[in-house]
Amino acid sequence: MLIKVFAEIKRELKHHIPFTAFGAVTGIIIMIIFQKLPSRASFHIFYVLHPIHVVLSALVTTSLYEFHKCPVDARRCSIGTLLFIGCVGSIGIATLSDSIIPYIAEILLNMPNRGIHLGFIEKWWLINPLALIGVAFAYFKPTTKFPHAGHVLFSTWASLFHIILAMGGSLKWFQYATVFLFLFIAVWIPCCVSDIVFPLLFVNSNQDKNEKK
Repeated sequence: MLIKVFAEIKRELKHHIPFTAFGAVTGIIIMIIFQKLPSRASFHIFYVLHPIHVVLSALVTTSLYEFHKCPVDARRCSIGTLLFIGCVGSIGIATLSDSIIPYIAEILLNMPNRGIHLGFIEKWWLINPLALIGVAFAYFKPTTKFPHAGHVLFSTWASLFHIILAMGGSLKWFQYATVFLFLFIAVWIPCCVSDIVFPLLFVNSNQDKNEKK
């Protein structure tokens, strides 16, 4: 089953390259337009985009698990398992994508206002309940189509405004290239892992156990 998982990872990463690159390009355009945006405004925009990303991620991650594990009726799935997969797959990986990877870029570029903003701690009362709402939506009406596309774009823009918050002014051309690279990485790998690979690991793990019985 591990071979199937790695094949799925390779296929999904390759499939998402064009759309992720498009999202990163839109991010650079937005950055150029809003490069002089006050830090406080960037902070508020980040905390609009990051929560939306968390909800969509929880919805898609949980839905994908349900489609593979409980294709007839989502309510046959364990509530505890759905909560674990949906919350860890959304909060954990969205934090990596929107906060941790952008913060590494901010350090490398020596941005003056760099700082890491962990939404599940900094605004726990907003982020954590929204992950639960995403899982609840998936429980009653699972879907993976539009939310995944939205997930990629909102993840890109959330990562972007985390960086804009740290900029303190305009960048040089090679710094924009670095930001583009980090925006691409911040979305490409974590989003594919969150939406596709992470839930499938649990599906395949359960299948392995059933095959051994």
